[in-house]
Amino acid sequence: MLSQETREIVKATAPVLAEHGTKITSEFYKTMFEAHPELLNIFNHANQSQGRQQAALANTVYAAAVHIDNLENILPAVVQIAHKHVSLGIKPEHYPIVGEYLLKAIKTVLGDAATDDIINAWGEAYGVIADAFIGVEANMYEQTEEKENGWKFFKDFTVARKVKESDIITSFYLKPADGLDVPEYKAGQYISVRLNIPGQEYTHIRQYSLSQASRPDEFRISVKREADNDPNGVVSVHLHESVNEGDTIEVSAPAGEFVLDESKTTPVAFISGGVGITPMMSMFETVATKTPDRPTVFLHGARNEAIAAFQDDVSRLADGMPNVMYQAFYSDQPNGFITRDVLERLIEADSDIYVCGPVPFMEAMIRELQAIGFGEEQIHYEFFGPSVQLQLA
Repeated sequence: MLSQETREIVKATAPVLAEHGTKITSEFYKTMFEAHPELLNIFNHANQSQGRQQAALANTVYAAAVHIDNLENILPAVVQIAHKHVSLGIKPEHYPIVGEYLLKAIKTVLGDAATDDIINAWGEAYGVIADAFIGVEANMYEQTEEKENGWKFFKDFTVARKVKESDIITSFYLKPADGLDVPEYKAGQYISVRLNIPGQEYTHIRQYSLSQASRPDEFRISVKREADNDPNGVVSVHLHESVNEGDTIEVSAPAGEFVLDESKTTPVAFISGGVGITPMMSMFETVATKTPDRPTVFLHGARNEAIAAFQDDVSRLADGMPNVMYQAFYSDQPNGFITRDVLERLIEADSDIYVCGPVPFMEAMIRELQAIGFGEEQIHYEFFGPSVQLQLA
């Protein structure tokens, strides 16, 4: 337990950390990677270069400081981040390294203002927060490993099939190299893929949504090819151009909390933009096969028809659903956007709504849904990469 004095110091210094948060976390990552370059095998290099990882860590540290009296308030955030950590293979021994360099970064950026009392208080607080993550993640690892056909960390999978879905999206069907089946997963979950790319010093890990309903013998991920000059392109271009049927890649067990509530039969709506359609395909197929009578709306936005994936698959699944409405919106055509009027007209008031896509798309959709009157408990969403602050006001 943290002493009252420690709590007061942490709360009092929280605004200072908020002010200098990104500067502190940038310094932290720089010095930690200099001392422990092996950690570059775990961290997403693209998110580092774009500053997203730094901002996400700053937000997490600040949230922990604000809620230091009631850390259970940030438990949902802890669980969400823990899912990411488990899919990356984060281990308990990584936490003391992070703590050491985070405290050093606070001292470096704040200088003399970071007194011994402040550093000691933050050291104590970090220890409590780290223990919370380690405990949650240990439980997740245990559950993952104990599942039928489950495993911990990474396992070799073979690319059984490689299918082009659109001009920019390709699906990879993955089967365990040892010939076993895969564990059952929830619609909406993701896996991590770990790759050794020729010419790259460190391994690259990327998380991809599972893009079909749970099957006993395989996973499917559907990867958008990013621009060659985009840091994310290092992995997506390699997958598109260099990973072929018969090749072996390393895969983590399924994880993630953005999942379909399969127990419900009340109306449901899926709203996706671009490659955000991938978890929706898993959810939509699950509804189509398990509760096909469930009133369902599926709205998808893309720049044009050539890059929109899965249109035939959605139509085929919808043929067996008596209460379904699917509509694609292409921004290069008239009326090519999902507007408030569309949402209000097509989505029933008691619907559960799942939203996924680029951050600006999700911000717009969630804002409009809230303006119509949908409650927070009805709107479920996930974005790609580190946790970011959605601008919904």
